[in-house]
Amino acid sequence: MTSITGKAVVADDDPFFRIALTSILRDQLGISEVQQVGSLDEALEALAEKQDVRFALFDLAMPGMESPASLSAVRECFPEVLTVVVSGSTEREDVFLALKAGVHGFVPKGSDVESLIRALRMVVDGFVYVPAFVTRVPGGASGAPTPTAWREAAADPTAALTPRQRQVLDLIVAGQSNKEIARSLSLGEGTVKIHVAALLKALGVPNRSAAAAWGGANLARPRATP
Repeated sequence: MTSITGKAVVADDDPFFRIALTSILRDQLGISEVQQVGSLDEALEALAEKQDVRFALFDLAMPGMESPASLSAVRECFPEVLTVVVSGSTEREDVFLALKAGVHGFVPKGSDVESLIRALRMVVDGFVYVPAFVTRVPGGASGAPTPTAWREAAADPTAALTPRQRQVLDLIVAGQSNKEIARSLSLGEGTVKIHVAALLKALGVPNRSAAAAWGGANLARPRATP
């Protein structure tokens, strides 16, 4: 079976599952190097630092991951990386939000090894892998549902931001530079740049100044105590 060239990042807060995925990527798919991380911020830093990353596999229930929409930062800043969710969730809404964020596949954690390998090879071949349960329409209804989170994001652009991106936006409004934000949040400056790029897209503004103006006008501020 042909090996897949390149490196991979596995992001999951379960160390045993990370080890299992790493073994599959190396032994079954021939990935040369796999970096394991336990949060979204760590994954962004790993992607910013490494060259030739082919795959990035993400769990949805880990620190920094507010919702599947959080992966829009990965797709925005690393468009060449094949991004796949490997999650214990069987919620159709999670799948739809992940696809809306631009991921290349959504694989349930309950899948057997052969199914996972088949899904990743489909992604390499240019297909988007969607689990079978998504195609089953519940209750005989017709058409895909409109997820609640999509409606919330349409009404409030900050609903699509991760908690970390919201913190970054607050600090942009406060006038901090990327270097100052990195120091305030104990992040790498490259990671801050990724969060900034993602929140600019989510807010639909062209630059930091516009983001600061939008935040100053729209973010809730604590009222002064009389």
